[in-house]
Amino acid sequence: MDPYAAYPTHQDRAPGAHPDAPGVAVPHPRWWQRTGVRAAALATLLALSGAVILALVREQTGTEGFLVGLGLAVVPVPLLISAFRWLDRVRPGPWRNTVFAFAWGACAAALIAIVANSFATHWIATNTADPSNANTLGATVIAPIVEESAKAAAVLLVFLFRRRDFRSVVDGIVIAGVTATGFAFTENILYLGNAFGTDQLTGAGHGLASVTAATFFVRIVMSPFAHPLFTVCTGIGFGVAAVTAPERGRLRRVLPPLGGLLTAMGMHAFWNASSSLAEYGFLIVYAAFMVPAFALVTWLAVHLRHRELRTVREELPAYVAAGWLTPPEPYALGSLKARRLAREYAEFHGGRSAARSVATYERHATALAVLRRRGHKGRAGADFVVRERELLTALWELRGPARPALAYAARVCAPPPVWVPSVAATPAVSPLPAVSALPPVHPMRYPHAGYPAHPVDPTHPVNPTHPVNPAPPSNPAHAAYPPYAYNPYRSPSP
Repeated sequence: MDPYAAYPTHQDRAPGAHPDAPGVAVPHPRWWQRTGVRAAALATLLALSGAVILALVREQTGTEGFLVGLGLAVVPVPLLISAFRWLDRVRPGPWRNTVFAFAWGACAAALIAIVANSFATHWIATNTADPSNANTLGATVIAPIVEESAKAAAVLLVFLFRRRDFRSVVDGIVIAGVTATGFAFTENILYLGNAFGTDQLTGAGHGLASVTAATFFVRIVMSPFAHPLFTVCTGIGFGVAAVTAPERGRLRRVLPPLGGLLTAMGMHAFWNASSSLAEYGFLIVYAAFMVPAFALVTWLAVHLRHRELRTVREELPAYVAAGWLTPPEPYALGSLKARRLAREYAEFHGGRSAARSVATYERHATALAVLRRRGHKGRAGADFVVRERELLTALWELRGPARPALAYAARVCAPPPVWVPSVAATPAVSPLPAVSALPPVHPMRYPHAGYPAHPVDPTHPVNPTHPVNPAPPSNPAHAAYPPYAYNPYRSPSP
């Protein structure tokens, strides 16, 4: 009997179910519930939204203004996307999520915003006693609510339907920031195209004195991070909900996203209102509020990334003791420089497929370390055993190209050698403490201090005749380098 039968895998869960919820057997999905059908419907929706928003922006700016706005608005996009992907280097999400988030912001969210803002502004102008305030109310009240809600929808969709890729606050920051980058891209086309049209009609300014140059300086040079900064607050809220254990209650999982969304709306409204303040009100708000807020969010994102690397260095030695990983791997996987060197080494010796295998190995190892840290904190779900088994199996299958590359990277990036007289003198790794949320450990699969033993391998020379539980010591892969010739865990630097 399979000891894991009581713990269903993710494939046994109902569509849209929370990944930490107990799985149940479900019938074969109907045609509209299939992943391919949903992906095709979503792509069609985004394509139609893009075509409509393209026509609306071109109608307002003219063909020439649209082309000028498009050429200028694309300038900050590669920089912002690269910055968010850089933050996500420790456990990078799939590119499909990045493409979806950008497309949603540029197409669907922009279409919702332009239609809703125009309707609300027109209604205020025709149904209030003071139509002159319609634009001000639209910019400071209507626009923040509509735009931030439309952008938050992308984060919500990834949170609900791609939970395997949404497991930390950093993931929320990245998805939210990329969505806002797409939205700002479309909005900048509209603003810059209209500014160019104004210059063409009035002929009042040329070069740096033109309205186009002034708009470009304010929106592209000074504040390209404005929309990402607002929506990142929503992403942080969803990230906090993602790391909150299910048993802590639904309210504690709903309040952080709602609070993040309200914070994003408030910051957006304050920023839009700064343009109607005194002569230097905009510059004061920019220097006293926007720049410090941007610095704070940037520090938080980098700090969270470094904490993930520290988690890798602290949690993976447990699997070294059980024979799943080799001694240099926790250090190499906990250093961004060593990871990069490992991928380059694999590509040089095995081509791009080997480099992709190493990248996948790094991503799975990081997910395994984070999963174990959640177990230490009592936040692991009921599927801890199955999820751990899935990740360990994936690592074992990729060990061929990954281990030599990571061993090379560890030797290059290791701190100065530190001689350890004997293995017995090396501090032992404490076992995972009992966590009430975790399922019971099966004694045959987890016999060594609470850690899983490496799987049965017919080619493995260590006790190959044992049917279930081969002895874990002295993995032959360790013989290529003295495992205790140096102590790579001395240095906490990434």
